[in-house]
Order: sequence, then C-alpha cells, then structure tokens
Amino acid sequence: MTEPLRYPKRLIEVDLPIRTVSREARREKSIRHGHLSTLHLWWARRPLAACRAVVCGSLWFDPVDSLCPAAFIDAAKEQLNAFAERVLASADLAKLCAASWTFWRDVSANQESLATRTALREALLLFIADFSSWDASANAEFLACARTLTRAAHSATDAITAAPVVLDPFAGGGAFPVEALRLGGDVIASDLNPVAVLLNKVVAEDVPRFGQKLCETFSAAAEEISVRVSRRIGRLFPAAGGLKTIGYLYARTILSEAPSGGAFPVEIPLIRSMWLGRRQSGGFALTWVRDDRGAIVTDVVTTGDGRKAVQPRLTVVRVTGQNKIADGGTTIGGSATCPITGFTTPVESVRRQLHARHGGANDARLLAVIYEEGGKKSYRDPNDADVAALVDARALLTDRESETPGTIPRGEINHLRGFINVVLYGISNWGDAFNARQILVMDEICSAVAEASSFVSGPDELVEATRRCLALAADRLADYNSALCTWRADGEFVGHTFSQGQALPMRLDYMEINPFAGSTGGWKSASQWVERVLGELSTAVLPMGQVMRAPAGALPLPDDSVDVVLTDPPYYAAVPYADLSDFFYTWLRRGLRNSLPELFSADLTPKSDELVSLAHRAAMYREKNGSWYEARMREACVEIRRVAKPQSVAVFVFANKETAAWEAMLAALVSAGWVITASWPIDTEMEARLRARNSAALASSIHIVCRPRETVDGQVDSSSVGEWREVLAELPRRIEHWMSRLADEGVVGADAIFACLGPALEIFSRYARVEKFSGELVALDEYLEHVWAAVARAALAMVLKSAETADLEPDARVTAIWLWTVAGGVPAPEENVGIDAEFTGVEDVDMHLQKTADTGFVLEYDAARKIAQGLGARLDELTHMVEVRSDKARLLPVVERTRHLFGKASAPIPRLAKAKRKQLGLFAEIDEAAAEQGWGELGAPEARNTTLDRVHQSMILFGAGRGEALRRFLIEEKVGDDPKFWKLAQSLSALYPANTDEKRWIDGVLARKKGLGFA
Repeated sequence: MTEPLRYPKRLIEVDLPIRTVSREARREKSIRHGHLSTLHLWWARRPLAACRAVVCGSLWFDPVDSLCPAAFIDAAKEQLNAFAERVLASADLAKLCAASWTFWRDVSANQESLATRTALREALLLFIADFSSWDASANAEFLACARTLTRAAHSATDAITAAPVVLDPFAGGGAFPVEALRLGGDVIASDLNPVAVLLNKVVAEDVPRFGQKLCETFSAAAEEISVRVSRRIGRLFPAAGGLKTIGYLYARTILSEAPSGGAFPVEIPLIRSMWLGRRQSGGFALTWVRDDRGAIVTDVVTTGDGRKAVQPRLTVVRVTGQNKIADGGTTIGGSATCPITGFTTPVESVRRQLHARHGGANDARLLAVIYEEGGKKSYRDPNDADVAALVDARALLTDRESETPGTIPRGEINHLRGFINVVLYGISNWGDAFNARQILVMDEICSAVAEASSFVSGPDELVEATRRCLALAADRLADYNSALCTWRADGEFVGHTFSQGQALPMRLDYMEINPFAGSTGGWKSASQWVERVLGELSTAVLPMGQVMRAPAGALPLPDDSVDVVLTDPPYYAAVPYADLSDFFYTWLRRGLRNSLPELFSADLTPKSDELVSLAHRAAMYREKNGSWYEARMREACVEIRRVAKPQSVAVFVFANKETAAWEAMLAALVSAGWVITASWPIDTEMEARLRARNSAALASSIHIVCRPRETVDGQVDSSSVGEWREVLAELPRRIEHWMSRLADEGVVGADAIFACLGPALEIFSRYARVEKFSGELVALDEYLEHVWAAVARAALAMVLKSAETADLEPDARVTAIWLWTVAGGVPAPEENVGIDAEFTGVEDVDMHLQKTADTGFVLEYDAARKIAQGLGARLDELTHMVEVRSDKARLLPVVERTRHLFGKASAPIPRLAKAKRKQLGLFAEIDEAAAEQGWGELGAPEARNTTLDRVHQSMILFGAGRGEALRRFLIEEKVGDDPKFWKLAQSLSALYPANTDEKRWIDGVLARKKGLGFA
C-alpha cells in the first residue's frame, strides 16, 4: 500500500481563536460604513473577521508541527518580536491589541520568550485574534506583519512563485477573495452567477488596480448622473410649498366581495397600519374621513380595470397624546376587511384580484406624501400635482416602451415557495415589481451608466471600472426603489426590498422614494455607500486578483496549481441565489451588456447548473433534488481537488440545520477524495434572530478543513483501508474531546452538534474505505448514524454530569438534549438582515399565514430522530412528549402534557368545549382531573412512572397554583425522596430558556425543596 504524503500542518488544522473571532464576527454585523457587505446586497455573506482569521490560519504553518519549515519559524519569530516592539511604541496599535497587550509587552521585554515552538504558536494565534477586529483590518502594522508571514510561509515550500495561489470557486459576495488579497495571496475568484462575478471584479480587480483614483472618479461620475437624470425626469417628483418631498406611500386595492348592499362595491386600500410616523409624543397617522353622523365619507371612482367603485376617503392627521387614533389597518394575513361594512375578503380572493392586475402597483392608491420640514419628517395628503405626476409618468413610460421595446423589464419571476411568493399576486415578471415612475428612474440611471464613457474621463480601463461601480450603485437604488419596499412607521425610514434577507415577500402597501431628495435609499445615498467601500478597500492597498465566471465543476485552471482553497459553497436548499439575483441582474444588464457581454448577454442569470436543491420549492426545478445536489457537489469537489496541489489545504464553510444537507455535503467531500483534518465553528450570525426563536437555528458556520487524499505520485489514494472496529473505538474519544473544547469556547446546542461532524469525519475520511471484519464496505450514511449517537451521548454526559442522573429514563435523556440543542444559544430580539442595519420585521403575508400558535421546541425531524436513537429512544414511542409534523418535530411544552400526566386510562379526563376551556384558563385540564379523580382538596395526584413525568407533574401543580397538592405530591407520594427527581429538576432549570413558563415553574418547585425538608 502506498503511504499518503505528509506535509507540515497549517495552523488552522490544530487551533484557532474561535471565541475571539466569533465575538468580532458578531460585532462586525453592526459595522456598516465602508464594509464590503454595503457595496451590494449578497445573501448569506460571511463576516470578514471570520474569513480573515481562516485565511491566516490556512496560509501559515503550525510552528509546533515537526515538519514545519525552519525558515518559517525564524521569520515568524523575527516578525512577531518586531510587532511586539511596535505595539509598545504606538498608542494606536496598543489600543488595537488591548486584549493581548500584556503578552506583547512581555515579548518585547524578553524576545527569547518566543524561542519555544509552543510560545510561537500562541503568539500567532493572539495575532490572528487581534487582527480579526474590524479596526485592525486596514492597519498598516498588522497588514505588513501578516503579509510578511504569508510570504515566509510560501517561500519556505515554493521557491518559484512569489505568493500562494488562493482559489474561491464559489466566490459569491467576495469575502474570502478580499481577505486573501489583504493577506498577500495571489487570488482567483470564480462564480457562476454574473452578479457575483461583477462584485468580485470590482473588489479584486478594479479597486487594487486604481485605488483612490477610482473612488474619486466614481464620486464625480455619480454626481454627474444625479444632475443629468434629475434634469430629465425630476419634474415627476413635484415639491409642495417649497418643501422637499422624500417619498410616497401607497396601498394596493381590491374590491370588497361583500354581498351587494349598494350601487357599487367598496374599493378597499390594503393598509397594514394607519400609523405613518409613530413617535413618543404622538406622530402622524391616516384616518377615515367621517361625516357628522360618524359614517365614513366616500367617493365614487373608476378603478384600474374600468369599473365603478365606492372609495372610502382617507386623510393624514397629527396625533398627540390626547388625540389617539382609533382606526386599525385593513389587512392582516393577506385578507382584506372593508372599513365600511366590516366584511372580510379572504386572502385567496385578494390574490386573485391583484393577479389580474399584475400585482396592482400601478393602480395602487396614493395615501400620503412624506416631506421634510425643519429637518424633520412630516406627512400630508396627496394633491393634484402629485396625482398628475403619476399620470405623466405612466404616459411617458408607455411612449418610451413603444419607441424602445424592453424599457419595461420582462424577465420572468419563478415562484419558489418560502422564498419568492409575489408570483401568487400577479407579479410574474420583474417589471411588475415596480411602478411606472420607479421604472423610469431606473431606466434613466442605467442608461446613464451605459453612457458613462461620454462624461467619465481617463484611461479606458478606469472608465470601465467606474461604469461597473456606477452599476452597483444603481442596484443599491433599485433595492430601495421597488414596489416591494415598506415604510417603517416606528423608525420613520424605508424598509428596502430585501429587508427579509433571502426572500421576496409581498407588500400590500408600499413606499416609493424620491431618488433625488438626498435621503436614505436615494441615488446620493446609494452612491455614497459604494464610495465608502471603495475608499476603505483602497486604504488596505490590496494586490490585484483574477476574477472569472465558471462553474465550480469545470474550472479553467491547470492541475495542481492552487495552494489554498477557501470557499463558501451553496448550503443545499438554503438560498436560491440565481432567482433572487435576477432582481439586480435585470438592471445591471441595462448598463453593462455592451461593456461586459460575457456576463450580461443573457436575459436572466443561469440557473440549470446552480448548485442549489430546489425540487421541493418549485416544479421547474423538480430534477434538482438532494441526490442531484450531492452528485453535482461531488463533481465540484473532485474538480477543486484536481486543481489543488497535493500539499494544499482547503476550507469549505457550511451552515445548515438539516441533516440531509450536511450528509450530502460531507458525502461529496469524502467521495471526492478529501480528508477532513479539522472543523471550526465560528459565529457568523447575529446573536438574536426572530426566525430562530425556540428552534435549532445555527449561530455558527462550520469551517471544514480538508487535505487532498493523494499519494506521492499525485493520484487519489484508493488503497488505504480502515478497520471498522478501530474507527468506532476512536469515535467517542474524539467526540468527547471536541465537545469539551467547544464548551470551553462557549459553543453549545445545535452549533456544537453540527461542529462535531467535522472531527468525526476526520477519522473516517483518512481512509479510502472502511471495512468490517467480514470485508463488507461501510457506507458513510451508516457511519454517520454512529456519529449522531456518539454526539448525543457525549452531549448528555456533559449536560447531566451527576451520578444520580446517569440512569435516567429515555424520555428525560431526550428532553435534556433536545432543550440543550434548541435553547443552548436561544435568541431573543430581531435580526438585522438589511444591508443598512435597519430593523426588518416580518412583512410577508404568506409567511404570516404559515405561522401557527404552537409553542414548544422545534427540531428538524431527522436530527431529532437521530439524537433520540443515539440515546436509546424512538420518537414513535414518545408521542406523549413529541409531536411530528412533516419534516419538523416539536417537543411539547409542559402544559400540553397535562392530560397524559394527570389522566387515567380507566377514567379519562372529559374534554370541555373550547369556550369553557378558555374561560377556565391555561390549566383547565388539571382542574378537570382534580374533580374527576377526587384529589382536589385532600389528596394528591398519582405519581407517574418516569422521573421526567414526575418533574413535569410538579411543575404543572406549581404553575396552576395548587401548592397544597404539590406538597402532598412531593411528600406523601414520596416523589421528593428520589435524588434523581431533584437532580433532573436542577438540570432542566439550567436548560429551559429564560422568560419561559417552564423556567419559572421549575424554579418554583426547586425553591420549595428546602422548606419541605428535602436535603
């Protein structure tokens, strides 16, 4: 058997300061000005802090490794000693290194302190931790030291090329390419999506080539576009009384389907809330105009489809502390309630009516005009000039479309359930997502971008780079200039199109900005955001990279040409990048198809080869199922290994709570010939996400470190065989060690569970195949079943540490790990997913309809099944505590277990009518049980069989205020005599999330322990 090659380990294969890097990654989410994420929206971006740390760890060697080149050790000592001197000499640098200042001080005082390899490793890790800070990212001292370390590591093993070649085959928003350039790498960024390719061309080619000159040229060109476009169509945004108009609020309308009670139906404006600007002292709101008798005043109007209707009259009012608004909105959950008759038209009818009018943006009712007065926002009723401007815009667009067909975007929108639901309302092409005036604005801006060479001076390459940056600014404007934007009354700002991240929800009322007002979302704001990023990246003085458009499965690169692969591939079915990016592609194509025909010649982005599993989302993608994803991802991983050098390191980032997604990705890696050598969870999400409440959403992305499994002749090792017995023996030791390390780093719950998959695969993937004693080949999915079991047992041992809980029944074991998985890092408030860090509350009426009143704790079914199985339990035998619906499993809240805990088979608790049950309150069933079984006054309920059931019984008794019954239950039924009862109660107290009923009830039971005489 040919021995696989051995190479010096990279630092990322042995250690990484994940706690500090995670903290900086979370902090970075609130840093906006100049941040790469504000150049252009891209979905599921990775924080630069995490990418920077990973790049450092991947490029630099581990000094402790016996094969580490002596030249790198010498260079690292020299550079880090010099860096320590500069920390002591510079107040600014010392501030950036505040957390590690004592260490650098000691190094400066005694440079021999780095003589040992262990100390040198510690110094490198501390440097990475400090460098992960946003404030340090462009610091000249950090950059000089980091780049020198990169050159030293590379030159120690490669005397031919000047810098390591770093490849990102799924470059996306450009985080890895930018950070690899920052570290001095020779970067190749590739993506299939033209929008992603454009983003990377700007940051990896244009900014490094032109630097500050590009920033200055762009700024002047953006101002010129503002002047030109304002001169052409500025009249379409009339001011009133000399006051600057900021924007317009609209409501799409439908006709009430109430039984006919008059000559004409009522036209209902679909309004979520009557508030316009909600302030502590009052604010502004809409209200219905009423006559002396209190009846709503109406007007007879002609609707967009030519029918007559009764229109309820609205007006803007100032609200003070004494003048509260009484009116509510007309729509919730997508249905529409008539303000006159009170009749509710169901959501299906609302969709049908809007569908016939292509979403109803162009015949929506103008509700109010936002303007600025004395530096503050104010609101007024629309006037004749406002209405006339809309009529002019529609006429102008009609004329322009007849003269230049294609002015109105006609690209088809695919309906992707859960992501893009606007198609249900008739928004079937991208032109439907804008009203006429918005289309005119975008057409003028994009035309000016296309004509940039007529007013941008300089070399042709600079002109083209400027044009690309202008196109990105136009896309930022589009994000705030569609009929899918909202007005946030609480903060009085515009919520942009993609304020819900990777989704395009329907907005029944919408906001239109005045792009020339100079306020948030307008052209000036859009161009300023782009300019700040150009300036920030110019400060770092990046070397120039290479950007190309290619599928990851067919890279135009030679064999064994890449030193390091750093990439963030699509997460199974998490984000439909191509379909979402068509929103931007539509406008980019207007400005760039002549200058970049290789990217923007097609009508829409390519989708057939995009590595996203969408079969369950849309019929047109029925072939793109899990098997398809795994096969295509394997092809990509094989291709990436082909271009990677035998001694290369690759880092694949993955974050998904679906076990099928993980298993598909891991299977692709292992079968493609990669050996997993490390796995690091780094927080990449906001600590608090609304969608993650009481469910196992990940806060971390798992960075899977790999090496090619190749032999000395460069071929894939196909002969190494692992013995199944030895693999299984090593697995629990590896998991227990890693689980302990994760706990020390503060990684718990779902993050810890998925982070353990990488180390587990280190054992399995080092062999070409694993065989049982009989010679039978062990499949990866069989091994993963054992992995899940080992992870569940290791987690349980960590959560339930005492001997008294070691022999708990399966229901308690499953409950403990379930709560730990879901609530280990349970979030609280909302997530800011907007590119300007704005509040982005739920607006999608279809998502609202999918909500349920369920409480409890939700896991993906397959994950729950595997965890339970690993703990010796079966979900189908735990139906009294777990409810399975489709692909989700819900751990029932304690109160929903009342019938099971207090009922008797011989005397079941009678079911009350819903109205009666609601009247009796939350604990109606225990009241029924007490009366039916006769223990209400003098006795105690019968203790159930398992420890968990008895703990839950005590919690319900406490929550129901039945203190005497609780006392008798614990003493007379001898429940409190069992040490396991109190140990489990204590464990559950630590596991239940704060501010839940369960937490309050279990703590109430524990508080009574000593008073009842239990030790």
